[in-house]
Amino acid sequence: MNTVLILGASSDMAVAIAKKLAGEGNNIQLAARNVERLKPLQSDLSIRHSITCTLHEFDAERSDQHAAFFMGLDPAPDVTICVFGYLGNQTLAENDWKECERTIQVNYTGAVSILNAAANHYAAKKAGLIIGISSVAGERGRQSNYFYGSAKAGFTAYLAGMRNRLFHHGVHVLTVKPGFVYTRMTEALTLPKPLTATPEQVAIAIDKAMKKKKNTIYVKWFWRWIMLIIKSIPEPIFKKLKM
Repeated sequence: MNTVLILGASSDMAVAIAKKLAGEGNNIQLAARNVERLKPLQSDLSIRHSITCTLHEFDAERSDQHAAFFMGLDPAPDVTICVFGYLGNQTLAENDWKECERTIQVNYTGAVSILNAAANHYAAKKAGLIIGISSVAGERGRQSNYFYGSAKAGFTAYLAGMRNRLFHHGVHVLTVKPGFVYTRMTEALTLPKPLTATPEQVAIAIDKAMKKKKNTIYVKWFWRWIMLIIKSIPEPIFKKLKM
């Protein structure tokens, strides 16, 4: 039995992950800005699975508080899963620095800040697992979402570097690239059904990858090949496309 910290626990993906891991007997620490909305989930997980589920206030944009937040957890989690993200508004961000800054802060700076605290703790005790939810959007910059995509590209590189570092301390790092997922964050988008996963499918994929100690996974396998094709388009052609 592990204690699993889920950061950004109010998201649809996080809820599905919490349910899946609680169902396997893990204790769950739910961290989010608004813990009140998580109380029904806390109660359900605790009663249904006879596990310990606790609530913790956490703000991805308050990097100055992250180290103290992590060190204040009792017990310290064995697994830390970074689920939070902010899709942002690309058009608004092109003209409004605040929107651009928030997209970068949540998807990159905030994620790196809290995971650094987890990484240092796990490295010291030579055990632990870190899971970061990144995105296929980070694999090549596209005009439709390059603020979000560039932050996720940085996050993917960060996770890869941290995996390299922590391997020598007995700590594993898993990068998850879900592709399109039906969530509240994407509900305003028209998503192609065959290419889109459910939060439950994401949770199942993460659970399997944890057990097999995978390094990087695409929730739906074909995203690996879709992105390979997109990355293979020569830049003189790619820059003329509207993607």
